[in-house]
Formats: sequence, C-alpha cells, structure tokens
Amino acid sequence: MKSLVVFCGSRHGARPEYADAAKALGRLLAERQIALVYGGGNVGLMGDVAHASLDAGGRVVGVIPDFMVERELALTACSELLVVDSMHTRKAKMAELADGFIAMPGGFGTFDELFEILTWSQIGLHGKPVGLLNTAGYFDLLLGFIRQTVTEGFVREAEAERIVVASESAALLDALAATPVLPARWAKADLLQKS
Repeated sequence: MKSLVVFCGSRHGARPEYADAAKALGRLLAERQIALVYGGGNVGLMGDVAHASLDAGGRVVGVIPDFMVERELALTACSELLVVDSMHTRKAKMAELADGFIAMPGGFGTFDELFEILTWSQIGLHGKPVGLLNTAGYFDLLLGFIRQTVTEGFVREAEAERIVVASESAALLDALAATPVLPARWAKADLLQKS
C-alpha cells in the first residue's frame, strides 16, 4: 500500500484516546512510507493525523472543497493540497488517490464518507480494503448494527466481512495490507453512463 485515505472527525471528541490514536496513526503511516490522503482540514482529529504524519516526515495529500478553504480550515502545510469544487468531488478524488480506506472516530461527515465508500465497494466501483480504527470501542454499536443488516437480509455476509476492524493502528495497517484487492466490476465513468 502506497496511500491510504483516513476519514475522521473535525472535532477531537470526548476522549483523549481519539487524538492519541490519530497522532499514532499519522506517525505510523509516515514510518511505513504510506501517504496520507485526507480531507485537508487543520482541525480536530483531521488536523492531528495530518500534523503527526508531516512531523514524522510523511507525505500528506489534503483534498478540500473551496468553501472550506475560504473559512481558513485548510492545512496549508500539506505536501499537496488539492482544492475541489464540492464535497462530492472531494470524496471521488480521495478515492481515486488511495489504495485503501480507514475510518476513525468522527461524526456525520465521517459516516457519510465511510458509507459511500462501502456502497461503492458493494456495487463494484472499487475493490480496495476498508478498515475501522475502533479506538476505545467507538464503532462497537455500528458494527452491531451492520450485523443486523446482514441478519435482516439487506447486506450480504461477504460484504460485511470485507470491513477490516482493529483497535490499534499497526494491527489495522497489517490487516489492510493482507486484504486482497478485488477487481472493480466497472469504472465510475461506465456507471454514470448507465444511470
């Protein structure tokens, strides 16, 4: 893996473990020479993971919509900062640049990004691994709900099992690296033409 997207909160959350985990992940990505691709922000866990990676000599690519730059939320110290026209373009660009995805604790934005990437995997737009860094059990209830979607027949077992889960950064990166990349069933451009 040469690059990973990290989705995470623009706030720090209620527990200090979240910021500690973001910093640890940022440093580990740099140590393993894996580029961090993220939302380009300078605040919350987003800022923590990016600053930690940069401070450890890592490559950090931020992808941020122009309206967020105007609010002075961008981390201008990124190795590369890509300014795009919308949140939709942001997600597509991040996915294009990444070999896999990690979601850390976060709010609605993090869940939006995570579920869009999971949906793209489910319908065959990509076959890249998707992981949850389950710091302090943050995703336990979500994982239980995903099990419910399988039980109720809305998600296939194999699709749910593609979500890689670990509570520590090193274990998660090792598991993602060991997860086979599946071939995409069609390109995004092809899907748009068929819709």
